[in-house]
Amino acid sequence: MRAHVLQHVPFEGPGSIGPWLADAGYTLTATRFFESAALPDPGGPDLVVVMGGPMSVNDEREFPWLAPEKAFIRRAIDAGKAVLGVCLGAQLIASAKGARVYPNPVKEIGWFPVHGAAPAGEGVFRFPPAVEVFHWHGETFDLPAGAVRLAGSAGCVNQAFQLGRAVMGLQFHLETTPATAGELVAHCRAELVPSATVQAESALLAAAPEKYRTINGLMGEVLAFLHRAAAR
Repeated sequence: MRAHVLQHVPFEGPGSIGPWLADAGYTLTATRFFESAALPDPGGPDLVVVMGGPMSVNDEREFPWLAPEKAFIRRAIDAGKAVLGVCLGAQLIASAKGARVYPNPVKEIGWFPVHGAAPAGEGVFRFPPAVEVFHWHGETFDLPAGAVRLAGSAGCVNQAFQLGRAVMGLQFHLETTPATAGELVAHCRAELVPSATVQAESALLAAAPEKYRTINGLMGEVLAFLHRAAAR
């Protein structure tokens, strides 16, 4: 099995996703847009993982590789490949499939709960009724046509969605580790203006190890779900 990661900035890498894929036997390749915008044949990877980043999907003038990236994502989805999008990655999937991406009423940065919202049904991933996860986003998206909403929060209605059996977008970061949280803070500290939905740096970084184990375990469940779809 082959997995290909689309990474937009050096400080938002795959986190806990990388070790999970390695343990599952995947050969892992990557496009790092901050180094090169070269993309593989979208029919090649069995799983495409689209990571986060501080830019908007609408910033094509400043980041011209966004347009071919969205075309690549659309072609991978249309080819029946498994695709996972995280934060900006979820917004890119939504945009690639024709949905609108725009500023959320509030920024969400830090540890806040999301609530599972998926209807009962075969082949639909189900999040817990409530779980505290790591957020760092200021934009949101409309659901692509045919998508199922999987989770929401008090600050953002559309936190996760599933499209078909093999495509999932997560507005939040289940892959975060203490090291990657520290990298985000170091590079994006100016966004930490405390509010009801933005934690202070000290609170954000004081999260107990159990919180990371919980979200990384949930990411493992997401990846296992998509792996089954990719292996069909």
